[in-house]
Amino acid sequence: MLKIIYENIHIAFESIKSQKIRALITLLIIAFGIMALVGTLTVVKGIDNNFSSSLQSLGSNKFSFRRYANNFLQGRRHPRGRKKVNPKITFRNAVDFKKRFKDPNAVVALSYIAALNAEIKNAEKKSDPKYTIVGVDANFMTVNAFETKEGRSFADKDIKNNNHFAVVGTDLVKELFKNTDPLQKEIIIKGNRFKIIGVLKSKQATFGGSENNRILIPINLARSIFQNKNDNYDINVAVTDKKQYDALVSKAIAVMRNIRKLKPAQANNFGLNRSDKLAAELKKVSKSLTLFAFIIGLITILGSSIALMNIMLVSVTERTREIGVRKALGANRILIMLQFFIETLTITFLGGVVGIIFGILIGFGVSSLMHMPFSMPWNAISMAFFVIFVVAIISGLYPAYKASKLDPIQALRYE
Repeated sequence: MLKIIYENIHIAFESIKSQKIRALITLLIIAFGIMALVGTLTVVKGIDNNFSSSLQSLGSNKFSFRRYANNFLQGRRHPRGRKKVNPKITFRNAVDFKKRFKDPNAVVALSYIAALNAEIKNAEKKSDPKYTIVGVDANFMTVNAFETKEGRSFADKDIKNNNHFAVVGTDLVKELFKNTDPLQKEIIIKGNRFKIIGVLKSKQATFGGSENNRILIPINLARSIFQNKNDNYDINVAVTDKKQYDALVSKAIAVMRNIRKLKPAQANNFGLNRSDKLAAELKKVSKSLTLFAFIIGLITILGSSIALMNIMLVSVTERTREIGVRKALGANRILIMLQFFIETLTITFLGGVVGIIFGILIGFGVSSLMHMPFSMPWNAISMAFFVIFVVAIISGLYPAYKASKLDPIQALRYE
């Protein structure tokens, strides 16, 4: 049996060589379908990895107060059509919350984005205008899962004394301090000199945004240097005891409502982001994207299967005389059917391998452009090989069956 299969594979390759253009078109049709399946699933896998790394950087047991939930809305539509505009979370709101919300199982951190696309200088050169200046307190790095790979983070006295210290991301080190130790070196931010006391560990992009272009400085210094009229402060709370999470969220909401002077019947005029709810939402999005990618891939594969079947039917018709000769020499229906089925399987397998390679490359390219983590999509590759086999069965059985049913006398007369 193995000898027969080997001979049919040899015949399949000889057929491919004799009909190079047709074989190439057939192979490309299959490759395109598999490429669409593997490529989309690889991109979705990258998005899912990005979600996971983003959640890790946000902290697993954390919640935060911002002007709007998720910090990307500038306003929401009220059910009656009116635009809901929340008042800013002011510095006074943030400080009052930190003073009033006291619990041994929670750590509060305050911060705000002082400047975007800022230009940084040192003694020798200046950077591109791409850095984010963040005013922080001493708890910011702990609560938001930032770590230093060199130097140290801020101490309480650094914040209280308004020390001109900075903790910088790896992007700035690469640009201004290449091949030089940045610790204790000075940088200039809007005319103010800061000494670098720490370098942040590199992080993967979070929701498409880089975490490595941040420069952290004491929050009061940031307020005095930039004096933004539209300052919005972030209040982040890390919970050290998971069992207390829901209770602490409820307690924090009560404190925040009291600070905002809201009456019992009034709705919250601030946004609450919970890491557990965000994780659940992201999982739903990930599942939906995977399903969508799978459906798109299957539709493409279905089209490829139909095209492959038509090409194999044309091949059977053109090789009618060859079939007649083989039957006259003693080949039975099973051998004829096996010949054309193995030929279909060979072409499908070659096209599938090409499609898998290009699908992975497309996924890698998209992940790189979107600054997302890439991992080898083994599940997509396994699924692709399964689909290849199914496509070969769907597309190859009928043409092979039709070839095996040909009458040898009529086939020999075919011109």
